[in-house]
Amino acid sequence: MARDLPQEDPLIRMQRDLKRALKKNPRDIKWGMVIDIAKCIGCHACTVGCVAENKLPPGVVYRVVLEEETGRYPFVGRRFIPRPCLHCQNPPCTKACPVTATWKTEQGAVIVDYNKCIGCRYCLVACPYAARTSDFGEWYTAETAELPGKLYGQKAAANGYEAHPAAEYGQKWPGRNGGSPVGNARKCHFCLHRLKVGMLPACATSCIGRATIFGDRTDSHSLVYEMIGSPRVYVLKEELGTRPAVYYLK
Repeated sequence: MARDLPQEDPLIRMQRDLKRALKKNPRDIKWGMVIDIAKCIGCHACTVGCVAENKLPPGVVYRVVLEEETGRYPFVGRRFIPRPCLHCQNPPCTKACPVTATWKTEQGAVIVDYNKCIGCRYCLVACPYAARTSDFGEWYTAETAELPGKLYGQKAAANGYEAHPAAEYGQKWPGRNGGSPVGNARKCHFCLHRLKVGMLPACATSCIGRATIFGDRTDSHSLVYEMIGSPRVYVLKEELGTRPAVYYLK
């Protein structure tokens, strides 16, 4: 049995791949992700990890996990499909934005400039994968009571989490007090703030089944490059010509 186990945890290899990628000229890096559907158990750890990492409010989810029933009764099953932003190489969202607030970096990540975004939500409509949400400034703790003599209430709960600034894009955005990104379109950004300091995206590190593989898809020695070359690989809605940088394994 021991001979059948992997020689190395994929996270260790991905971390090594990431360090090697960061030594390259930034213009030569192209980030990519592979999600192995056969390994995803629908635990939603990636969703929770992403919410915690980016301090996401109610209604804003960067990484949903879709559920699909397969087969025909009585031989039915269920599969889970994590769906972040697919970071298309030909993204329709960038063309729809009237103020160029959403754009693609040299490394292939599609991002949102919160200081430019006017909240028109055209990009939400243009995305064929429904991978964008709008931040309406809601609070998880809005209905939490603040009672005299209690050790824990709305103020303490909010200060402990929601009032902390989010660290997206390497900046400290304000809490839930009306400033950006409240009112803006929001989406997965491959945890660029983590990549800059040599850390993998939160979804990859929190995946207990190692179903999420991340790295430089142009590095022929990387695990993500190896997985993209698998005969099991496919992309969502390939017929649209969006050329996603997030791939799936059947």
